[in-house]
Amino acid sequence: MAKHYHPKRLLVEGQDDLRVIPELIEKNGINWGAKKEEAIISIQECGGYENITYDLIYTELQTGRCTHLGLIVDADDNASLRWQSIRNACLQIESISHLPEQIPETGLIIKTLDDKKFGVWIMPDNQLKGMLETFLAYMIPDESEPLWQYTQEVVTEAKARGAKFINSHIDKARIYSWLAWQNPPGRQLHNAIQEKILDPQHPKAQVFVKWFKDLYDL
Repeated sequence: MAKHYHPKRLLVEGQDDLRVIPELIEKNGINWGAKKEEAIISIQECGGYENITYDLIYTELQTGRCTHLGLIVDADDNASLRWQSIRNACLQIESISHLPEQIPETGLIIKTLDDKKFGVWIMPDNQLKGMLETFLAYMIPDESEPLWQYTQEVVTEAKARGAKFINSHIDKARIYSWLAWQNPPGRQLHNAIQEKILDPQHPKAQVFVKWFKDLYDL
């Protein structure tokens, strides 16, 4: 049996992205599809930003059946440097004629010369340093803000007392600590969205949701 090829495609860094994105979109009114072959978009987990290479992007865009391609990556320490890395790679692709010097705050969506839609979102918000977990903190319900503030204080204190997490993972430590204090405690990120422990319709998440819907014509 021939392998099903979905024309709407998304490249992400890791397993958490692969699980979180469908739940977030489902909770914003779009039926994702219960089975892989029924999904509205095909997600490819790449095992880290270093594997989202020029060759991979080029291959995806050159596939005749591809109509939409999105990249979702973490800013990590610098969103501007991450964008320049992506931009430099993409400008080598003949079908991409122009990319802005800076990624728009609302995410990138362009039409390629062969009439495909290509988009980029840099977590958390195309501007600040951070990652998926930084973005998910935007969905903490407003009524939980006092607990979230306390969570950040506790994580900072834990680091001072010898907690082993590296500085660049502080947002991971914060969100997982906050989830540990919910009911039930310690839900996974995608479950927290599914069960609305995190608010998938929080206004701070809607810029991303709009980018996603616009990119994929949903």
